[in-house]
Amino acid sequence: MASMLREGPPSREARRQKPLSPSLYDEDYFLSSCEGHQEFIETEGRGLSPRLAAALAAAEVLPGMRVLDVGSGRGEVVRRCARLGASAYGIDYAAVANQLARELMARGEELDGRMGVAQADAKVLPFPAGHFDRVTMFDIVEHLHPWELHQALLEVGRVLRDDGRLVIHTAPNRWYDRYAYPFVRLYRTATGEGERYPKNPRELIPVNVSVHVNEQDLLRLRRALRRAGFRGKIWLDSPPQNRREGLALAVLRRIAFGAPPFRWFFEREVFAVVGKVAAKQHG
Repeated sequence: MASMLREGPPSREARRQKPLSPSLYDEDYFLSSCEGHQEFIETEGRGLSPRLAAALAAAEVLPGMRVLDVGSGRGEVVRRCARLGASAYGIDYAAVANQLARELMARGEELDGRMGVAQADAKVLPFPAGHFDRVTMFDIVEHLHPWELHQALLEVGRVLRDDGRLVIHTAPNRWYDRYAYPFVRLYRTATGEGERYPKNPRELIPVNVSVHVNEQDLLRLRRALRRAGFRGKIWLDSPPQNRREGLALAVLRRIAFGAPPFRWFFEREVFAVVGKVAAKQHG
């Protein structure tokens, strides 16, 4: 399949939507904006942010598994998988990311498994077919144009074992930004916190204006996965709020985050654990 992706002229969509430049992902991005940067710095790469930890827990990595982290960034997810006893590999197309990950590997800590990283494109994975038990894509989907995501998912399907699993975490939930955020901003403005909530929700983390090109919701991610031959569980969640608030706001928050259809719009993150359709049909 990798050879098929290299052949033929690019589609009209591909010509219209150029891949983001790796230069957008510099050291400042990985150490001050990219998910988990604070925990990475505080723990010297030994700890994961609550979001990354929740996503990795969904992968159910076991000793002896082969795991691929697509868009591995600083390498802490790869390292955690190796600590769990897996043979873990990461790929990222940003040179800075791979340098940070190699520095993490060079610390020579005791690991139950193995780890390695390489600079590569998610659309052409440098691994043989059926090689991995798990493939993780944490906070990379939103950085890939739809045509790029489709090609990357096809490649994941190629390198994944028939009984393997693909695990995805992506944020923000597109429906939150479009439908819920205006109400959140209105409320925060009324309580005197409006300066912290720009009109464009991407500006909450300014670099996202430049690097987020394909944010997801439940239906959009399900369609993308099915088109690439995956089926499984897709759900929404949010990071812990840890806020002190009155009873009325606590009740409203419980409704917004706990009851459909409200939670479809107020939950801010999208998760998926899926397998290849052919594997299920033969199972």
